[in-house]
Amino acid sequence: FGMTEPAVASSDAKNIQCSMVKSADGKYYIVNGRKHWTSGAMDSRCKICILMGKTDFNAAGFKQQSQLVVPMNLKGVKIVRHLSVFGYDDAPHGHAEVVFNNVYVPSQNLILGEGRGFEIAQGRLGPGRIHHCMRIIGMCERALGLMKRRCLTRYAFGSMIAKHTSIQQDISDSRCEIEQARLLVLQTAAMMDKLGNKKARQYISMIKVVAPRMACKVIDRAIQAHGGLGVCQDTPLAKMYTGARSLRIADGPDAVHQRVTARLEL
Repeated sequence: FGMTEPAVASSDAKNIQCSMVKSADGKYYIVNGRKHWTSGAMDSRCKICILMGKTDFNAAGFKQQSQLVVPMNLKGVKIVRHLSVFGYDDAPHGHAEVVFNNVYVPSQNLILGEGRGFEIAQGRLGPGRIHHCMRIIGMCERALGLMKRRCLTRYAFGSMIAKHTSIQQDISDSRCEIEQARLLVLQTAAMMDKLGNKKARQYISMIKVVAPRMACKVIDRAIQAHGGLGVCQDTPLAKMYTGARSLRIADGPDAVHQRVTARLEL
């Protein structure tokens, strides 16, 4: 999926500048643009890119964007480089910077119709954000489990680490925060099922802020309990932390979701 662009603040998707211009005979869209954080582009199995661009720069703000299915083997599609996440390559998935230079894409590859790019994106992003938060909670359960095992099997200053008050406070805080986030995610998923994406919008934004922030704290405590082991490749904690931290940016940064939550609250 290619939406984010290096040249503009893509958290406001109205800013994207990738152009999709109809050819004179109407058979093709001629695509020009540069994308980064194109998800899955580094995977050898990736054969197509769902690309977000503008088909009408003069239309109303949310009607300028459209989405095309772009075969990755078309002339003019170039993967410029791989983008790592805190040094991790996220193989085999991988994220990439991709250039589209006068790429001729058949008109029938347009999804739904011109000007419906935002509609398509929002239909995907709502459920996708819930799934992100569900996985985050599972990740935190694993991190807390590793932390408890570590603290029950290590000794320092004459006693088991789990007996130290500061560790007990960290474990307590982590359990409370996980359960708080879990219930909010569950409520959001129920609203999505019963009322639909639009009615659940505020709650989707709320969990997208709450769950990754919570995860950063829970995983950080687990890392601290493991000492040097927590930041190396011998446990999954370092990779977990990068995933939780990057999710505060992916699929909409915290500030955008806080803005949505406040506007709907007011």
